[in-house]
Amino acid sequence: MQYISTRGKAPALGFEDTMLSGLARDGGLYVPETIPQMSADDIRAMHGLPYEDIAYRVMRPFVGDAFTDEVFADLIAKAYAGFGHDARAPLVQLGSGHFLLELFHGPTLAFKDFAMQLIGQMFEEALTRRGDRVTIVGATSGDTGSAAIEAFRGLDAVDVFILYPHGRVSEVQRRQMTTPVEDNVHALALDGTFDDCQARLKDMFNDFDFRDGVKLAGVNSINWGRVLAQVVYYFSSAVSLGAPDRMVSFTVPTGNFGDIFAGYIAKRMGLPIDRLVVATNQNDILHRCLTTGGYVTDSVTPSISPSMDIQVSSNFERALFDAYNRDGGAVAQLMDELKAGGFHVSQGTMHVLREHYDSGRVSEDETLAMITHAHNHMGELLCPHSAIGVKVAEEIKDPSVPMVTLATAHPAKFPDAVEKASGLRPALPERMADLFDRDERMTRVPNDLAKLETLIKDRIAS
Repeated sequence: MQYISTRGKAPALGFEDTMLSGLARDGGLYVPETIPQMSADDIRAMHGLPYEDIAYRVMRPFVGDAFTDEVFADLIAKAYAGFGHDARAPLVQLGSGHFLLELFHGPTLAFKDFAMQLIGQMFEEALTRRGDRVTIVGATSGDTGSAAIEAFRGLDAVDVFILYPHGRVSEVQRRQMTTPVEDNVHALALDGTFDDCQARLKDMFNDFDFRDGVKLAGVNSINWGRVLAQVVYYFSSAVSLGAPDRMVSFTVPTGNFGDIFAGYIAKRMGLPIDRLVVATNQNDILHRCLTTGGYVTDSVTPSISPSMDIQVSSNFERALFDAYNRDGGAVAQLMDELKAGGFHVSQGTMHVLREHYDSGRVSEDETLAMITHAHNHMGELLCPHSAIGVKVAEEIKDPSVPMVTLATAHPAKFPDAVEKASGLRPALPERMADLFDRDERMTRVPNDLAKLETLIKDRIAS
């Protein structure tokens, strides 16, 4: 299995090098050269299997010879051993034909754990075998950072630096990043937005002297390994609802597009997915693009769903690559136009995108109202991001096709918003009950590439 860049100018790599590299050297994102196919019988054979077994069957064709069968199965088992639910990603019925996929039973209470815990295991295995060490730098709007720190804390082969927007994440998200005591993890509060964090991260990858000097690796959703691990729960949930003998649709609250692109990969592999629905908050660049064809950036409005406070959705590039018939030159031109403020998708490409994706936008008031409604009438306490997904799903679902909404975080990660809407302040799980008593350790940093690179080099050297 080989991986190619969405911008067409980087060399093709195998899975292990793709995973360890993160971003291609031409600035593009890696995607599989071909998509492995699963027959209806292959999918049907997943009925009743544990999550780990489904994960192995879905991901194994993408990994190639990076790991032996036995080692890969062991890495998967280790990745999910610490989850707080035996089903790993249980389904809960909200109403007629509408199901909630709970993706918050991992160590940091967010869907990012599904990918990050496995990435951590794979990185450690590959780097130990190579006798190598890397520097991971990540950008986060809240959940990626805590999941990355949890996955890599204390590992011998990795230094981890996480950039998050100062004052724009929830207190729980911040404390999950700033309270670990291991010397190899560093929380950096950047003066700016998440898009600023993401831009500085890409700048570091495009500074090849720095990139090569510190052996830079990335675990943001730009990393193909992250997307791959998220493909699995589309299969596990759809099979539970009757696939492949029944179509299933999914609604995904998303800002960076990685989680819903994983659903697209599942569909391309042969999973009978009817619709993939993008649910956004008021920072609605994805909804605007999918409805008008214009991908034009605007200022970011802070919200009660901060993980979606994004105007540059990095994984949308992967969707565009396929929609433009894998024309790397066309994608590179669009990304150049984006630097100047935005671009417009061609009419033919919009037709291709709309064959797979629908979208909806939810206001702040509507989000709070849905948290209230879900608590009173569905028996579920939702985080603001999950509430946005449920709201859009309720408006768009087809009664003849089961709809699965992805619950991307535990409500206790956003207690103020949940309490405002429901009157209940959700408690953290017992294993995290002392989170607010732990000492914090972080560094506030300017939105300045040179200063960031100097800080990272100094921390590694010390």
